[in-house]
Amino acid sequence: MTVKTMQSADVKELLDKVAGFDRAGGNERVKKVVHRLMHDLFQIVEDFDVTPEEFWSAVYYVGELGANGEAALLAPGLGMDRYLDIRQDAEDEQAGLTGGTPRTIEGPLYVAGAPLSDGFARMDDGSDEHAEVVLIKGQVTDENGEPLASAIVDIWHADTKGAYSYFDQSQSEYNLRRRIKTDAQGRYAAQSIMASGYGVPPEGSVQQLLTQMGRHGQRPAHIHYFVSKPGYKHLTTQINIAGDEYTYDDFAFATREELVVEANRVEHSETASKHHLSGPVTEVEFNVVLVATDKAELQERHGRQRALQTDAA
Repeated sequence: MTVKTMQSADVKELLDKVAGFDRAGGNERVKKVVHRLMHDLFQIVEDFDVTPEEFWSAVYYVGELGANGEAALLAPGLGMDRYLDIRQDAEDEQAGLTGGTPRTIEGPLYVAGAPLSDGFARMDDGSDEHAEVVLIKGQVTDENGEPLASAIVDIWHADTKGAYSYFDQSQSEYNLRRRIKTDAQGRYAAQSIMASGYGVPPEGSVQQLLTQMGRHGQRPAHIHYFVSKPGYKHLTTQINIAGDEYTYDDFAFATREELVVEANRVEHSETASKHHLSGPVTEVEFNVVLVATDKAELQERHGRQRALQTDAA
């Protein structure tokens, strides 16, 4: 039988002391958050009659998670990234800023400072001679369909093995990472290779927990985007390639119907020819609609720790 202690004076006093309520100084918001967090953890121990063995197993798991560098993988796997998007969508609706291309999660594998090109960029370094050649293209417009010139389209994706440059040291610097400034018609294009889906490390801490829940740790083939222009809401999104086994079963919960895009094999592409890319090519078209705002804080991506090449400007 579970012992009921949460309402005892001893536990209430302990929680107040843990959060620093009995002391001056510190950050009041942090105190309140820690108090709630520890209260809820204590409540979980009581409700589920958590044993000391189970508790210390969880403590060591958190330590291993940090040592493995997988905390940023666990967050989307537990739905936190998607939940934050849901909250932001609700905030936009309340502020009358709905519309435009839907947001979805950033993920932990962005690297700042990718090379910037006008209108077109080649994203791959040409080292994978057997990869499927892809032309990523689209147009950035406002909500009225007017083209947005000089918007910055920041694109990054995995290679055919599901690995990202910088984090995979075998790849060249900024491989499959580029920033493209849209042309006068708001258009952008990039020559690249077909991205592969991938999974969390199979023997890692995240998969260990997912297995306990009967879940996989796989992501479908996808392409990440930041899209920005002064006077418009910054957009963080990604597209999932249609037809992938995990397109609608993404362990990170990033799939949104509007962001599932077909990859079409064509014998001739006018856009490809314009950029001196001959022969059959797989086209992936993603058009973006940005929402106007005069709020400066909405025009920038939110602050978080992100990787930066050591020699990047």
